[in-house]
Amino acid sequence: MTRLIVAAGGGGDAVAAVMLDAALYGTASDHETVILTYAWDRLLIDPVAGPKAPENFTGLEPITPAVWAVPAKARPVAPARSTLPRLAAELPYTFAFALIDPHHGAEGITRQLEELVGHLEPTSIDLLDVGGDILARGDEPTLQSPLADALTLAACCQVNAPIRLLVAGPGLDGELPLEDLHGMLGPLVHTFTATDVEPVASVLEWHPSEATGMLAATARGVRGTCEVRDAGLPVALTAEGPTVHEVDLDEALNRNQLARAILATVSLDEAEAYCREVCGSSEIDYEREKAARLMDQPVGKLDPGTVLARLDAFEAEARSRGVTHTTFRHIAEVLNLHGSQRGELRQLLIGRSPEQYTAPLWRIT
Repeated sequence: MTRLIVAAGGGGDAVAAVMLDAALYGTASDHETVILTYAWDRLLIDPVAGPKAPENFTGLEPITPAVWAVPAKARPVAPARSTLPRLAAELPYTFAFALIDPHHGAEGITRQLEELVGHLEPTSIDLLDVGGDILARGDEPTLQSPLADALTLAACCQVNAPIRLLVAGPGLDGELPLEDLHGMLGPLVHTFTATDVEPVASVLEWHPSEATGMLAATARGVRGTCEVRDAGLPVALTAEGPTVHEVDLDEALNRNQLARAILATVSLDEAEAYCREVCGSSEIDYEREKAARLMDQPVGKLDPGTVLARLDAFEAEARSRGVTHTTFRHIAEVLNLHGSQRGELRQLLIGRSPEQYTAPLWRIT
């Protein structure tokens, strides 16, 4: 028995897919779950802008002519980096990660899905998005990363197989306000609990996804306001955070202007051009510009005294804004630290004030 989950935006959505599978389908060894996901870890992990293609890895294993599995032995070709091999190494053997290759546009992803469905004959297919930006029109001022979700949505709508669209953690990606999502969400499918987080608990100790981190935190009962990203977006941690809702796939496509525009695209460049036209910008352009700036940023030795003093100043300011929690990614951005120093930063902070670590978030006291 095989189940297929498409991680709409990659990265953290793939981690959330593991939570979803355990919560909905159980942890029995009588089924394998294939998670189809992007290798797109953003600049905090990967210094090379944009999603990775199969040729950016060694050690991939073929599943179909167009689809490759990312096993634990796989390695990204330098200077690219990816969290997928480590995910494959740390998660149970009942999970396999397959690589979404968007470089042939929505038509290419559609072909990948059709091949996988024909090869696996899955008992269920879920398209999972954490946060809900897959439901964006494209002109929302808070929208930051619409392209990945639009590509997977466009592809899933063209596959001749029943696919269920699920939105977990509505509003937790900070891209669409929760109140805007309320009217689009369908039936409640599940509410994550602390037990559902356990399969990915060790992964959340190092994985940089903010949205999935907040999804796990709300499932563990954390409530408040979390400040995220380099822009310091405030995200409400409420009882709606750990919920999973079904959304009509066709209605999502009708709403998502970018997904409709890229239905027939055959290259990532073509899809990106539509993204600039529909949304006013491209998230890959933003990554390119930021990567160019970071190239000149030296990675010096982290000075604990300086870091902790600046952290105290940041926390004082955050408290004045009503912020109760933040992510280590955001702290690294605020303190102008290199992404590679996030792990060292985390160890320093937890070592000084372990009571402020509300896994996987940092509590502002």
